[in-house]
Amino acid sequence: MIKGFNGKILLIDLYNRTFKEEILSEDKIIKYLGGRGLAAEYYRQLIGKDIDPLSDKNKLIFMTGILTGIRVPSSTKFSCATKSPETGHYLCSNSGGLFGPYLKKAGYDGLIIEGKRGKPLYLIINDGRVTFIDAEDYWGLKVSDFESEIKKTSDIKNPSIMSIGPGAENGVVFSSIQVDGRSFGRAGAGAVMGSKLLKGIVTYGSKEIPVANMGKIKTKFKELSKKARESKISMTRYGTLQNLEVINALGFLPTRNFQDGVFEDASKIDAETMKKNYFIKNGACYNCSIACEQNCEVKEGKYKGTKIDPEYETVGLLGANCGISNFAAIMKANKLCDDYSLDTMSTGGIIALAMELYEGGIIDNSDTEGIQLNFGNDDALIEVIHKIAKKEGIGAILSQGMRGIIKAIPEAKKYAVHVKGLPLAAYDPRGVHGMGLTYGTSSRGACHNVGGYTISTELDSNKYDRFAFKGKGKLVKKLQDVRAYLDSTGVCTQARTVLGFTDNPEEVVLKDITGYDFSSTLMEIGARIYSLERMILVREGITRKDDYLPPRMEEPLGGKGASAGHAITKKNYDLMLDEYYREREWDENGIPTAECLSNLKINQP
Repeated sequence: MIKGFNGKILLIDLYNRTFKEEILSEDKIIKYLGGRGLAAEYYRQLIGKDIDPLSDKNKLIFMTGILTGIRVPSSTKFSCATKSPETGHYLCSNSGGLFGPYLKKAGYDGLIIEGKRGKPLYLIINDGRVTFIDAEDYWGLKVSDFESEIKKTSDIKNPSIMSIGPGAENGVVFSSIQVDGRSFGRAGAGAVMGSKLLKGIVTYGSKEIPVANMGKIKTKFKELSKKARESKISMTRYGTLQNLEVINALGFLPTRNFQDGVFEDASKIDAETMKKNYFIKNGACYNCSIACEQNCEVKEGKYKGTKIDPEYETVGLLGANCGISNFAAIMKANKLCDDYSLDTMSTGGIIALAMELYEGGIIDNSDTEGIQLNFGNDDALIEVIHKIAKKEGIGAILSQGMRGIIKAIPEAKKYAVHVKGLPLAAYDPRGVHGMGLTYGTSSRGACHNVGGYTISTELDSNKYDRFAFKGKGKLVKKLQDVRAYLDSTGVCTQARTVLGFTDNPEEVVLKDITGYDFSSTLMEIGARIYSLERMILVREGITRKDDYLPPRMEEPLGGKGASAGHAITKKNYDLMLDEYYREREWDENGIPTAECLSNLKINQP
């Protein structure tokens, strides 16, 4: 057996309250590495094309990466796959926290949950022992309250807790699963967990994970941790929010539902404001020396006492995209989303859409029950988040996500900024065109990570014009493949470079851990994962027609910023998309060819 894994998957049947173990084959590890790749392969086998995301036949698939829990920098990540209630298709996601490392240390490389019982429950997985516990008394609790109750009553000293809040319990299609303060954020995995009446999973593990050469790994850990910390000094100081100032200056910070690329009050919500007025201390994930988490607290005013670690995407979409310049209000909105288990990104995108519909007269006070849903109204932002989580009033419509909103309000289609039902991240692609292709071809909808984050390369490499179209297909394909294999290692993207995980991989730790030389095959593994995911999507009805950007992206970007006036027309987008399909060996409709599947050793269904 390849080292780094235990060779076991835990299968849990919630209806019968039973569990069993399944052997993880070495062949699967060699082909898909772990994490996202393994989760996608199990998804293909277990979740059929016609399964309703919120039915008891859908499954929650969690897989650790080959490095998850191992003594290497930032080995905190694990992956989830399920059918998304937000998009109606395949969902892949990853999260940090202690859960992945503890699950592997408990003896399991993955966890697959199926079925549903008539009453809420939660699970305990403790060093290989699995316990089912009634959770009726916990149902309805916010995430932080549930975590507090478990920590009070648990015999485990420092457990990892993966759980959901009322938003997920109520079936909000963009609800998240919260994991020790981190999230499986996008596309609604929380709603799937809620549909199974599974409140949470408490996990702890203390077993040694098999490693081929522990002596070398111990020696390398200190050196690699130092390199990681020194290479990410600005991340330690400011976290991801450092991006806001430069993206606003370059004119592609989504503002008022992507109508503008410059937020005039950006200085009120940027990293310097956070650091000066709200910062308390840094926090770090498992085995991480970078400590990019910016723990903050509101110290005065009506949101006094709110504690959260704000990230760029959240501040960009709940802030500038909603016209909100009150940083304390953004923190409060962030905290509410985490407690209700709502994806902050979809929440920001959807409320911004509602604000534009309100200001345009498409919805009015009779629809909002008197809420003045104008851009910049932080009281309205907070109130609508409550209503979404509880599915009350206008929140009942907004809780159905972009697809549901368009069904209920057909006029919204023109203003809805999404791909495949997933709202765009906090980068307007009219200011950096590679991101348009990223959003269009991402395996889970408009995702900046899974789809291949082009911004650093387009801005900093001196190889690309950010407003050009030629060459972006090849670039996006390459970056997607890197991200696919990286998500399968279980390592955070912030530490990837020091571990040799680039588009030209170097052997740094994998052979010492696994006993197997993966370095020469990592890019092939990434490409295999991406085309496997595409085959799943094709099976679920996705083709070229679904890879296009929303109508707003064909309109010139408004305002007077550095990206103002730029657009991505269908003609120019087709240039990128055609190049991308050729690079992938997919046909003109975005379907992997027989040659592609053969070259990547993907078994045809």
